[in-house]
Amino acid sequence: MPMMQVIEISHPGAPDVLQLAERPMPTPGPGEVLIKVAAAGVNRPDVFQRKGNYPPPPGASDLPGLEVSGTLVEGDVDHDNPFALKRGDSVCALLAGGGYAEYAVAPLSQCLPSPKNFSMIEAAALPENYFTVWSNLFERGQLGHGEGGPCESVLVQGGSSGIGVTAIQLAHAFGQRIFATAGNAEKCTACEKLGADIAINYREQDFVDVVKQNTGGRGVDVILDMVAGDYIPRELDTLAEGGRLVIIATLGGSKATIDASLLMRRRIVVTGSTLRARSIAFKGTLARQLHEKVWPLLEAGKVRPVIHDVFPAAQAARAHALMESSEHIGKIMLQW
Repeated sequence: MPMMQVIEISHPGAPDVLQLAERPMPTPGPGEVLIKVAAAGVNRPDVFQRKGNYPPPPGASDLPGLEVSGTLVEGDVDHDNPFALKRGDSVCALLAGGGYAEYAVAPLSQCLPSPKNFSMIEAAALPENYFTVWSNLFERGQLGHGEGGPCESVLVQGGSSGIGVTAIQLAHAFGQRIFATAGNAEKCTACEKLGADIAINYREQDFVDVVKQNTGGRGVDVILDMVAGDYIPRELDTLAEGGRLVIIATLGGSKATIDASLLMRRRIVVTGSTLRARSIAFKGTLARQLHEKVWPLLEAGKVRPVIHDVFPAAQAARAHALMESSEHIGKIMLQW
């Protein structure tokens, strides 16, 4: 049986539990393809899984890694192939797990052609963040389609993260007004260069006050939140009437006390989602939407992933340590 190198979690713990190992090469099933991996993105869910706090969905690989780029080498290319992909094509793919390996299996419907003139590193930086931001900011959050009209305002929490960078760039490309929070002056400057109208240093400024001062007291139409916890009551106070709070992570805790009457009086929607456990059909629909709405922006150079650092795959532990330090701006990548 052909073997491949992988990065596996030897046991839950600190970054150094990520170990280089050998495993049998996976075999694609019906509707799946095998990708020879060139690069993989490092994401917060990988860190949570490494610590033992985010198990993979049933049937998914126990290896971390939710996004890859590489070459489609074999598999069922005759089933649900909206982009006419074929063997030998350069692709990027969203996975439920298994990306930290020389070869990975993905549903064909979750594979997209690598954008023209993109390196393999850049292509691998796309799936997890772009699927997540499109699904939550533009589908659940309905940015640009709410009570604020076609040009709305959004507050992106954690604007210098991979998700934040993506949200800022896409919102800017679609003509929305953007507030973004970040933890220091350098990160705030980076957010502004990416398209944020106002960047807020959350260590020195209150985002509620800054938003209200710059919207005539109205507030923003949408908030994309990765913090939750005690941020939630403050975010509800920051929303305009008919506003939408979209929660995609709980880095600040999963519990909050809210004033339900505020939701009713101001017609506020609180929603959220996770992506990893959603169905293949759902993710395939997102892939087609991204190909139609976002891939032209990528290929025109209007939107581009920001790569902070690239590590050899064998140094995944260093990549995770950097992720946990929160010193990065944009994406951290692994390369085979």
